[in-house]
Formats: sequence, C-alpha cells, structure tokens
Amino acid sequence: MKIATIIVRSLMGLLFLFASITFFFKFITPPPPVGAMKIFSAGLEASIYFFPMLMVVEFVCGLAFVTGRFVTLASILISPVIVNIVLIHAFIDPKGLPVAFFLVLANSFVAYGNRENYKSLFKA
Repeated sequence: MKIATIIVRSLMGLLFLFASITFFFKFITPPPPVGAMKIFSAGLEASIYFFPMLMVVEFVCGLAFVTGRFVTLASILISPVIVNIVLIHAFIDPKGLPVAFFLVLANSFVAYGNRENYKSLFKA
C-alpha cells in the first residue's frame, strides 16, 4: 500500500508540475479552445491573476507530491482545483474527463493513504 501511494502521489505530482512548468515557460503551445471553452477561458484570462495563481498552486502542490513533504497540505490545497477540473470537463469540454477522473481517484487514494494526518481536522 505504501509503495502504491508513493507511485500514485508521484504521478499526480508530475502531472501538476508538467502543467505548471509548461504554462510558465511555454514549452508546448496548447491548441486554442473552441466553443464554450473559448468563452470560459477568455473570462478567466481577463481576470489577469487567475491562471498564474492557479499554476503557482499546482506547482507547489506538485513539488510537495513529488518530494513527499507536506503531502496532506498539498492534497487539501489541490482538492478545489481538481473539483473545478472535473466540473469544467463534465459540463464544457468532455475530452479531458479521463484525466480529471484520474486526478480525483489519485487524490482520494493519497488522502486515504495519509488518513491518520486528517484526524485532527475533524476534532471539535
């Protein structure tokens, strides 16, 4: 179980690191969004701060997952991002649903593997 958690945690971390690094350094030019996704992306880009903030959170959480430090905190911080990824792909762009479901399962698996660390969050 411990080795599986490390593997899943590392894969999820690498995915977030890859996404954030390619955003900041423009290694890969993504295809332009079309339809409703174009309108949604344009709205987020118009806010100016959103995508850089999102990518910083993804980068920090990806580093935490890959290094194995602050995994519980990273899992909590990345959860709202994963929820938004799932909702965007469920309602606007269904092509990305497999990756979104992987992220949900991976984060759930990592959280379950570190379930002892979450007990103090649920104490009154």
